Amino acid sequence: MKFCERCGSMLFPAKIKSTYYWKCRTCGRKKVSEVKKLRFERKYEHKKKILIEEKPKLPQTTKSCPKCESSKAYFWIQQTGIEDEPPTQFFKCVKCGYIWREE
Repeated sequence: MKFCERCGSMLFPAKIKSTYYWKCRTCGRKKVSEVKKLRFERKYEHKKKILIEEKPKLPQTTKSCPKCESSKAYFWIQQTGIEDEPPTQFFKCVKCGYIWREE
């Protein structure tokens, strides 16, 4: 990476006719390159973020599933409305995975 001696901005490769230059985009100053051909490459390093979500351990109850009539279901309580309304209780069947709620 090269920088302009006048203003300190980064110099970019440019080609004018058959001559290669380093050109400042801020002040317009040009500097002849020692290299016959300039290349400008942008390298980005992408870091993969791996998020591992653990399944929450939900309590079980002996609620009967309306779909498969299994007698075991997970349950949790969630606020679905505004604050002054009571929370909603959800159930998920252990056997078939069907989710239903009771308000």
